[in-house]
Amino acid sequence: MIKLIETVTEMRLAASLAHKLSQRIAFVPTLGALHRGHESLLREARRHGDLLVLSIFVNPTQFGPTEDLSRYPRPLEADLERARAAGVDLVFHPTSDEIYPAGYQTFVEVRELQKGLCGTSRPGHFAGVATVVLKLFHIVQPHVAFFGEKDYQQLQLIRRLVRDLELPVKIVGMPIIREPDGLALSSRNAYLAPDERQQALALSRALARTREQFSHGERDAHQLLATARAVIAESPSVRLDYLELVDAETLAPVETTLTQSAVLAVAAFVGKTRLIDNISLRA
Repeated sequence: MIKLIETVTEMRLAASLAHKLSQRIAFVPTLGALHRGHESLLREARRHGDLLVLSIFVNPTQFGPTEDLSRYPRPLEADLERARAAGVDLVFHPTSDEIYPAGYQTFVEVRELQKGLCGTSRPGHFAGVATVVLKLFHIVQPHVAFFGEKDYQQLQLIRRLVRDLELPVKIVGMPIIREPDGLALSSRNAYLAPDERQQALALSRALARTREQFSHGERDAHQLLATARAVIAESPSVRLDYLELVDAETLAPVETTLTQSAVLAVAAFVGKTRLIDNISLRA
């Protein structure tokens, strides 16, 4: 039977009890609006824990003043049904006041990894991410936590946060889940009109074309990027935010020959909707 928890105090008590019973806590933090990508995280997390905790919290500190906080989808009942089907034991669904009570003023930053890529176009975003994840880890006290690789910069930032602060939680990255036509699953896909959704396929096509070129031996960073740009340019309604080839661990740009494992990451606006995607290129 799934249990909904809305207060920090109750969640702490549940976590403390699990630790006393020597139960392994597996944790999947989300903003809600669950889809098959989230379900893949939950199914894997179910295999790794005695107690499976899902958090649903639309974190206001990771949204900029012009972003979609107010209209971000919040289908709680549908999310709870998906959670039940995935075998979730506890759903932590706090209000903003629970996480950021009156007078709250403390934030943490991962200084280098928050730069570039999404950090450039979304200033303050990753301070909000790092802070809420750290708070959730302290509240939920998980042994293992699962994050999707679609938010690759976020995943690397959280891994660094855990290493630097010596947090007792294992971070597991999970592969991107795609629609049959290649579109990466995202809660924001719901914003796309039918014609916009077709245009959005340019992102996955560009990544797939570049991976094919890489598999045939191309290692020049400029050529790989040019291939991806050319595919995206075929869809003029897609407006690039960034397209970058970066080191898989440090996220530093790869500017010449690719000799190490890298990630080709893209963010673009399709209409008013900002989408992100990436692929790994393993040297």
